[in-house]
Amino acid sequence: MTLDNFQLQGRTAIVTGCNKGLGQGMAIALAQAGADIVAINSSAPDQTCGIVESFGRRFLDLRANLADTHGLEELVNMSLALTGKIDILVNNAGTIRRTDAIDFSEKDWDDVINLNLKNVFFLSQAVARQFIRQGTGGKIINIASMLSFQGGVRVPSYTASKSGVIGITRALANEWATRGINVNAIAPGYMATDNTAALQADPDRNAAILARIPANRWGLPDDMAGPVVFLASSASNYVHGHTLAVDGGWLAR
Repeated sequence: MTLDNFQLQGRTAIVTGCNKGLGQGMAIALAQAGADIVAINSSAPDQTCGIVESFGRRFLDLRANLADTHGLEELVNMSLALTGKIDILVNNAGTIRRTDAIDFSEKDWDDVINLNLKNVFFLSQAVARQFIRQGTGGKIINIASMLSFQGGVRVPSYTASKSGVIGITRALANEWATRGINVNAIAPGYMATDNTAALQADPDRNAAILARIPANRWGLPDDMAGPVVFLASSASNYVHGHTLAVDGGWLAR
């Protein structure tokens, strides 16, 4: 049956940055669909762990500073301790710095690019090598942004990193599709998370954002559930190099 194509029983998913927010929502959705979860975070994902395990799924808590690409192969090897294989990678971990471009520092540039873009490429590379060793293909899902399509204001390194995420999603899909590896991305719109707390609290900015969104609301972590399960499942086997906007219609305006 068609619905069976969306099931993830017996699969293992690495999800980075899943201790809260969108990453937590996606990890929970994958677990609900049947996947065991390897969580890679810089802080404890205690709440995520409890929810995932409540669905009867296994959960492995790994800690790492993903802005530093050293040790990524070791993280992949450690991930194998959960089930002996990896089927899905969700590159969600990210950060943002807000400063006028005229005053933007090199450190703020490097901190964002290293985590949001450099890590995405090299962790994808490490996991793809494992997919190839397994000989069963796999799914890589990168998290892009509305600023993958637009310039934004006061976030030059974030815009550059998320524009780059779409580029490497396409590039890796071109190279790895014949290996049975699907590389795609999700571009969330304006989501109610800690990263946007300042925007939500600013009455003028909040009103301007809602006026642009046809759905007339901020997105929620639950809105990422269907898209991430689709891209992680066999239902998306012929989808390669695509970026799916989950934005309430923002880009349609």
